[in-house]
Amino acid sequence: MLSRGFVGSLLVLLGGLVVSTLPRSSPVMDWDLLGALRGEEAGRMAGLTLVLLGLGLLAGQWLSLCRHVALARGHDRDDALALVRHATVVWAAPLVLAPPLFSRDGWSYAAQGMLAHVGLSPYEHGPSVLRGPVVEAVDPRWLDTIAPYGPVPLALGGLAAGETGNPWVLVVGHRVVALLGLALLAWAVPRLAQWRGVDPALASAVVLASPLMLAHGVGGLHNDLLMVGLMAAALVLAVEHTWWLGVLVGGLAAAVKVPGGLVCVAIVLVSLPVGTPLAARVRRLAGAAALALGMVAGLGVLTGLGVGWVHGLTVPGTVNTPLSVTTLLGGAIDWTAAVIGLDLGPATFLGLVRGLGSLITVGVILHVALRGRTGSRPEALHGLAVMVGATVLLGPVVHLWYLLWVVPFLAVLRLSRLGMVGLLATATVAGLVAPLDSSLHGAYLAIVLGSMLVACLLPVLLLTSRARDRLERIVGAVWPPAAPTPTPTPAPTPAPARGSGRKPQRLVGEVGVHAEHPLHRA
Repeated sequence: MLSRGFVGSLLVLLGGLVVSTLPRSSPVMDWDLLGALRGEEAGRMAGLTLVLLGLGLLAGQWLSLCRHVALARGHDRDDALALVRHATVVWAAPLVLAPPLFSRDGWSYAAQGMLAHVGLSPYEHGPSVLRGPVVEAVDPRWLDTIAPYGPVPLALGGLAAGETGNPWVLVVGHRVVALLGLALLAWAVPRLAQWRGVDPALASAVVLASPLMLAHGVGGLHNDLLMVGLMAAALVLAVEHTWWLGVLVGGLAAAVKVPGGLVCVAIVLVSLPVGTPLAARVRRLAGAAALALGMVAGLGVLTGLGVGWVHGLTVPGTVNTPLSVTTLLGGAIDWTAAVIGLDLGPATFLGLVRGLGSLITVGVILHVALRGRTGSRPEALHGLAVMVGATVLLGPVVHLWYLLWVVPFLAVLRLSRLGMVGLLATATVAGLVAPLDSSLHGAYLAIVLGSMLVACLLPVLLLTSRARDRLERIVGAVWPPAAPTPTPTPAPTPAPARGSGRKPQRLVGEVGVHAEHPLHRA
């Protein structure tokens, strides 16, 4: 199982060298074989095929891992969590030295870190003010835009840029930062799962080793992974230590990306006694907000970057993504208005629907904060999953890697069988379609070939009788939270006196629950 998953990641790495955008000055561009593959249509299609086959192999081994840990008993159950963590390390290892996969954001991170290093604020300047290899592979769309991220990734990028100007090395440094988020999840998810009576090993397998995590979290090295790792750690620290420590770590998560601060609401809920009056709840919420904002502002001052990143929060909204429900709905209404001849400005309904989605999201967050049950760990987890889920579902911009925000908090809930199947299927699909990202716009042959391969892989992984049996065993397994202890044989119960109306008691045992993209030239 582990070796086949490693081979899958290796295939993704090798194919990624062919299909990913690389700096022109990178030494690997001088390799004759790689140059020949990248320069020919057949070579680029072969690289894409290799990537998708590798992702398919990873997905299959991941589902087998989930099945194994779900059914583990005895000594196997004791070692299941260690097996999941070991598998994650082995499968992620080939991707550590890879270029940014399935997105060019990693090259932007390297350039933004260089800006911070040379004393230019990434909140005032785009990467286009730089020269040299560090900007060769940055997506032209983001060359003149300011950074929408908090001071944490930019400061860390600036420290790395102080050691080297090699963009590939800088990208690896940012991937190490992303892997810190993965390590935090490996520590926090088992603890969160136990709050809800969910198998810690199975929850960890769903979160850590999934195609979604390996493709977007590790391969794509997005800041979202560090953010969600800090969120999970903050909630655990608040319960196991003190609420204000959790809030400070939640502020650290917000200093990566703003949605990370949502965990502070869950921390307030879990830290207050049951039945806390509204006034006391509001006071705790205000105190948590002050601590978290103080952490964000303090980091801005400490790093010298300030809080100018607030102005960059609108940058992601300058693009339209097909995964955003509000964008799709608003665009459809605008198209309908144009067809029927309404004389309206461009994107009139798009802006309105996006704004409505944001208002609903704020309403959901306020409802959880003011009406959510206090003093309950399961309810705090549920509330956090609802808030993050609404933020992703109703957001004006949604990328596949945004699913990293919500999966860790769904995996530790006691989902229904249908919900668990949906979560497994979503993580599988999101990983497999990773190569079909927006940078392929215009590469029609690559899109067609990739879609055909995904259409062939998904039934094998999810719909065959063997696949359905594997999913059924995963979602049907019940976690026994403690090893069964011998039950003493009860003494015989004397028969009740005739006419007494009493019946013998039955003992019942309880069991715990549960640069141009190479493919553009195709």
